[in-house]
Amino acid sequence: MNYQWDWGAVRESLPYLLDGFGITLLATVLGTLVAAVLGLVVAVLGRVPSRLVTVPVRALTEFVRSTPLLVQLVGAYAIFNSIEPLTIGIAVLGIHYASYMSEVYRAGIDAVPKGQWEACRALSMSPRRTWQAVILPQAVRNVLPALGNYGIAMFKETPFLAVITVVEMVAQAREYGANHFVYAETFTLAGLIFLAASYPTSLLMRRLERRLGH
Repeated sequence: MNYQWDWGAVRESLPYLLDGFGITLLATVLGTLVAAVLGLVVAVLGRVPSRLVTVPVRALTEFVRSTPLLVQLVGAYAIFNSIEPLTIGIAVLGIHYASYMSEVYRAGIDAVPKGQWEACRALSMSPRRTWQAVILPQAVRNVLPALGNYGIAMFKETPFLAVITVVEMVAQAREYGANHFVYAETFTLAGLIFLAASYPTSLLMRRLERRLGH
């Protein structure tokens, strides 16, 4: 039996998928902000002289990085089941990718020439002033493309949020497909929306890399 593509289903399902895309985009943007800020905090804490700080931070980072995102989502949902699922999903996405972004920040900080640190000490700049005015501006500028790439990766992993009942775009596609028996159309459309959103962003990241001299 030959399958007949249903263009009507594509048109009818599009508004539902776009509603889900709004959730997908919200989770990605907020998750990326959480990851970017928390990753920077982890990277800075990793340079604190005290092992009482660095050892727990590194252990927690390795734990998050070494366990699957899906397991983290389900575990967090089981523990914090009184919290809105989308909030849990954003927090887990942010924490998961913060463990990776922290390594990106660490590499950016290590890439700052030692002369910059020595100049700050020679000028008797406080540690806070040194970080804010000299080190972080250079480090963040160097790692922006890599941070953007992690944001794109997070965008493509938002369908995992469906396991904690967040109705994002792929969940909408599955639900519509189940109700109307048009899985091929809805999942294809969801994939095309992902492509339309992520590919231009990937091109922007490549252009940014070239502009920053990477």
